[in-house]
Amino acid sequence: MNKAFLVAFNRTQAKPVAVRVLKADDPASRSKGLLGRESMAPDEGLWIVPCPMIHTFFMKFPIDVLFLDADLTVRRVMEDLRPWRLSPWVLSARSVLELKGGVLKGSVRVGDRIEMRQA
Repeated sequence: MNKAFLVAFNRTQAKPVAVRVLKADDPASRSKGLLGRESMAPDEGLWIVPCPMIHTFFMKFPIDVLFLDADLTVRRVMEDLRPWRLSPWVLSARSVLELKGGVLKGSVRVGDRIEMRQA
């Protein structure tokens, strides 16, 4: 897992989605994801690359999830995905951005463009 924080910025709406995003881009960090965590801060995120679907087995809290294509365009939004659930396969998704459950509240929509910036 890359320990340098990124900022997930919604270019379409000109506002940040999360300002402390870690990138999970190797097999070990992608497999672990958020497992073992008690919670997330509202400004945190985990960007999993590559990833067309997720599960919340063994998780202790709900998450909001953005499924992003190769251009970081939002292809699907799932809010408050509770523990012990499976997401659908999003065939157009290349990555997912996992956030604290309840932070999106409809603020990100399918078609929005996300940019990952250095923090």
